Amino acid sequence: MLGTSKTETIALSLLRESDTVLVRPGTKIPADGTITDGESDVDESMVTGESKPVPKHEGDAVIAGTINGDGALKIKVSNIGEKTFLAGIMRLVAEAQASKSRLQMLSDRAALYLTVIAVTGGIVTIVAWLIAGAEVGFAVARLVAVLVIACPHALGLAVPLVASISTTKAAQNGFLVKQRLALEVARTISTVLFDKTGTLTKGAFGVIDVWNANGHTKEETLQLAASLDVLSEHPIAKAVVEKAKEQGLALAEIKKFEAMKGRGARATVEGKEAMVGGPALLEDMGILIPAELAVQVADAGKKGQTIIFTLKDKQLLGAIALADIIREESREAIQALKEMGVRSAMITGDSEDVARWVSGELGIDEYFARVLPDQKSEKVRELQKRGQKVAMVGDGINDAPALTQADLGIAIGAGTNVAIESAGIILVRNDPRDIVKIIRLSKMTYTKMIQNLFWATGYNIVALPLAAGALFAWGIILEPALAAVFMSASTVIVAINAMLLRRQVL
Repeated sequence: MLGTSKTETIALSLLRESDTVLVRPGTKIPADGTITDGESDVDESMVTGESKPVPKHEGDAVIAGTINGDGALKIKVSNIGEKTFLAGIMRLVAEAQASKSRLQMLSDRAALYLTVIAVTGGIVTIVAWLIAGAEVGFAVARLVAVLVIACPHALGLAVPLVASISTTKAAQNGFLVKQRLALEVARTISTVLFDKTGTLTKGAFGVIDVWNANGHTKEETLQLAASLDVLSEHPIAKAVVEKAKEQGLALAEIKKFEAMKGRGARATVEGKEAMVGGPALLEDMGILIPAELAVQVADAGKKGQTIIFTLKDKQLLGAIALADIIREESREAIQALKEMGVRSAMITGDSEDVARWVSGELGIDEYFARVLPDQKSEKVRELQKRGQKVAMVGDGINDAPALTQADLGIAIGAGTNVAIESAGIILVRNDPRDIVKIIRLSKMTYTKMIQNLFWATGYNIVALPLAAGALFAWGIILEPALAAVFMSASTVIVAINAMLLRRQVL
């Protein structure tokens, strides 16, 4: 049992291996360790992706940063600093980052080449005319015309101006471009890999369905469960209470509340004993589920949903199914990706049943279940080995290595700092539909860049020979002043073309 010895609050930096720490209900676990006393449900979704709280007992291992449930725990610290689980995640991120190659901007290379061509062409022009016996003034005029017409001003604006406008447009549409190359590669993405918890789903339990039994109503079932759960900090209990509030149900007054570890809770309601809990509670009470309700409960179990039952005076009132709620926006996002010809995939630490249910509900092409944090980047590499260009979307620390390994890493803005630092693009809203906008903006940006590169360099194919005097024998010559006009015109065209991107609708 948990002792009553004196506790002392210290800075995390003073924590040492083999220290024993007390973790109160609802607080974060400060370091990797082993439970020496107490039991509780721990929310490990930030590191494992498992949305359902994990029951922890004496002897079980816990991870730094995870959130304790409604029980107090004594933990013996086993790892601190670089030895912790989170530090291992960071090492995976660093390794993935180091494996990436750096690309040079196409416009920079083109501007360099054009500068070399201009200087070389100018020298060749003046030398050729002087050898041909032309006057020095005429030869110098041809040199100036060549240098002016080949001046890479427009080329210098061609890509950066489009990039600047696209970055602004991205922010206006709810996502931030952290790395320019990330937006450029988005147009080539063939598979979008979603983390389930917190991305496709809300990352919190919600009531999926309520069933009644033995002549009672659904409202009675939900009201009784919420009345008992209102005193609990458990995620499932909070979801039940929230659902009752949404339906405007008045909670009953309870007395003699008692939490039954591993089974549920009980209290006195209107002078009668009331209980709420999982299947273990029914087994303890020797109560059988009616046939009509058993079918629904079994079907929900196949989908990985959590089922709780309500009892009053030892009679079953009904059952409530709960699960991680799927975002409505996710359905639209998956459908839009299909219409664009982009495959969708899902990765999660949840069970096979949960993954299959969510994947089926959303129409996802492929899913990976029971994936540990250090295996997520391996799944990304697996897709890449199939020739897929992968965009990874996630929000947790456990997603960081995969975000870095992917061709395009997209972090949810409400996610952890580690995930955000590992991504190239950040979604300000928790809206997966913005991923479709990212791909569309990338394609629009690329099209504008190619158009501008053409306007910035294409006219040189015609103008350079004219500036050098190639058609002088036919009386056609390009004076330096006119060459300056053409050069300026190309710059104006490039700027106007880039500005048209602002009117595009994503």
